[in-house]
Amino acid sequence: MEKLVVLGGGESGVGAAILGKYKSYDVFLSDFSELKPKFKAKLNSEGIQFEEGGHTLSLLTSADLIVKSPGISDDLSLVQKLSKSGIKIISEIEFASWYTDANLIGITGSNGKTTVTNMVFHILKNAGLSVSMAGNIGFSFAEQVATKTVHNYVLELSSFQLDGIESFKPHIAILTSITPDHLDRYHHNFEEYIQSKFKITLNQTEEDYLIYNKDDEVIAQWLDKHNTKAKLVPFTTATIAEDLSAFIKDNQINISLNQNLFKMSVSDLAVKGDHNTRNAMAASTAARLLKIRKQTIRESMESFRGVEHRLEQLEKIGKITFINDSKATNVNATFYALDSMNAPTVWIVGGVDKGNVYEDLLSLVNEKVKAIVCLGIDNQKIIEVFSNCVETIIQTSSMAEAVTEAYALTEEHDAVLLSPACASFDLFENYEDRGRQFKTVVQSLKK
Repeated sequence: MEKLVVLGGGESGVGAAILGKYKSYDVFLSDFSELKPKFKAKLNSEGIQFEEGGHTLSLLTSADLIVKSPGISDDLSLVQKLSKSGIKIISEIEFASWYTDANLIGITGSNGKTTVTNMVFHILKNAGLSVSMAGNIGFSFAEQVATKTVHNYVLELSSFQLDGIESFKPHIAILTSITPDHLDRYHHNFEEYIQSKFKITLNQTEEDYLIYNKDDEVIAQWLDKHNTKAKLVPFTTATIAEDLSAFIKDNQINISLNQNLFKMSVSDLAVKGDHNTRNAMAASTAARLLKIRKQTIRESMESFRGVEHRLEQLEKIGKITFINDSKATNVNATFYALDSMNAPTVWIVGGVDKGNVYEDLLSLVNEKVKAIVCLGIDNQKIIEVFSNCVETIIQTSSMAEAVTEAYALTEEHDAVLLSPACASFDLFENYEDRGRQFKTVVQSLKK
């Protein structure tokens, strides 16, 4: 019996451990931190051995195969030691893909991937397909492969998940955008991060498709210099005359596939903004490649209401608008958020800086932001960049304090925008926890 060691006991790791057990591996899970009670309970119910609060090297080096959770860096000394010992180390995404024959739609990008993943899932579900959503969103891909049979998986894929693939191959890959993000994990080298994102097409063949944002300079330049075997399907807000493409003409989305044209009015999209138009183009193109009926796609895009924690407008308190954009974990995502603001804005920003270049936001902050509320342990960089263009900058260390201070700075018809441009792990469990806390505190203002 082969020994499988799983590093990390979160959603991804526990899912990999369960799949390993179902596939007759001798499974051992190891986590440097304390496991959450729900994950401990799952492992115990499956009879899977584990350790928490530290790693026992002798137990790990006896592995035939290691599945490493995406949150664990390849640069960690433990991972380096295990790698040098010759043990194969892969991601949960790679491991799960070994045990499913389902059609895989993989979606990655610095921004837009969650929305596009939800859009594709929404369309496929409305079309009556057997489909599930997994990866960087929802429940573990590996656990779903272990416990149910699904004909289509829509997978949101982070760069960290793609770093650990070898043979993983989506039939349809979507690349939404590439802007600097997670540079702390990539030795502050943007090129490394770009290579990581393009691993989504690494194993694709001539039978597969890569849907990509032609308006993204980084993506376009990479494809000019590198080859992929997949059929290329660009999407753009410009007008182009290529078969296998999606473009805008006369305020309509046009998707041209093998001389078959599909049109849908941009005005009919339930979610607004240029970035959401691009997201809808990418998702609808994937659906057309899967031969989903045109009417089903139209109806799905008219009914898709967006993603929680992404420019989510909450109920007004008095005449003040509150917007939850907790999912904005990088500067580019926050750029979209600030650009969409139409009222004087109190901006809540901060968290774990991943090598952010805040200067890219200066013109928008100048134009839109009346005050800044920093929410994080280290706010110095934010203060240095924006102190010359925003008079009021306040530092806070909890969501309750941040929202209360922000509300106090508003006047009638202003807006409070939570768009942190940073990861959440200094004060919160994840961006969902951060967004939920924001919504809870905003609700409490009504009382």
